[in-house]
Amino acid sequence: MAEAEDIFLRAKQRTFTGLTEDEQKEWRGPFCFIQAADPQLGLMKTWREGDCDGGGDEWTDEVQLTQQAVEAVNKLSPRPKFMVLCGDLVHAMPSTQYREGQERDLKVALRGTDPSIPLVFVSGNHDLGNTPTPETVAQFCNAWGDDYFSFWVGGVLCLVLNSQLFFDASACPDLRDAQEAWLEGQLQRASQGPGVTPKHVLVFQHIPLYLKTPDEEDDYFNLQTATRQSLLGRFKRADHPSLPGLCVAPAGSQNQVSGLGPDDPMYALCCGTSPTMTVSPSSASSRHSAPARTLWK
Repeated sequence: MAEAEDIFLRAKQRTFTGLTEDEQKEWRGPFCFIQAADPQLGLMKTWREGDCDGGGDEWTDEVQLTQQAVEAVNKLSPRPKFMVLCGDLVHAMPSTQYREGQERDLKVALRGTDPSIPLVFVSGNHDLGNTPTPETVAQFCNAWGDDYFSFWVGGVLCLVLNSQLFFDASACPDLRDAQEAWLEGQLQRASQGPGVTPKHVLVFQHIPLYLKTPDEEDDYFNLQTATRQSLLGRFKRADHPSLPGLCVAPAGSQNQVSGLGPDDPMYALCCGTSPTMTVSPSSASSRHSAPARTLWK
């Protein structure tokens, strides 16, 4: 494997090179990270032309915007602990005409990121297809690393999920079941041990659980009600007196922040892109209006 490709393939065997529990299990105080989403090379022209189902034969604008974002991230002080891209990395669906070129040019733009800032990749529907298959999941993993995994940063456990397996796993039920079993194990481990109890838990995925309220109607931009309620229940059960807060931070085309419910002040749902997010030691706040969003303060 070429050294230049390593930054895109650090998520392997359900963990992340350089951000493992052994290396990062100790709480070291507040830190910030970058949450971004939908660079989606190839979308802008198709959007302007009203043909969003097309693969997009031009993506110069998206490359320039990505380069600008990378330059801005590199100038931040303090230095972000990581940057997570929460899905729809490119617009072309798997095995379509422009997919290879879009992925190639996105990687070129992202290689400008300061090497001290790890890049974390989350899969979206354009990365896997609206109905993923074993083949499309494998294609993503070969290009960007595992589709779901965990990593640690300064005593905080981060879970990256493949939300397409929640949305429609009809073509790959075995992959869905494997993620479900893995997620249950991660939540039990976080709340009950054995081993180090994380200071917080962050969950990243592409499709938001909901946009405004947990009981809202099903929509293109949220997970179906039954799936949503099941995940919310599992996340709430994972909350523990020794675990100060579990924050679900999915990102897609919506940019909203809300709590998981009026009786759950320990939870926050952060949807969409934001320049920086800060993790601090106490409880979660669902009121984030500034460009730098504090998940716990």
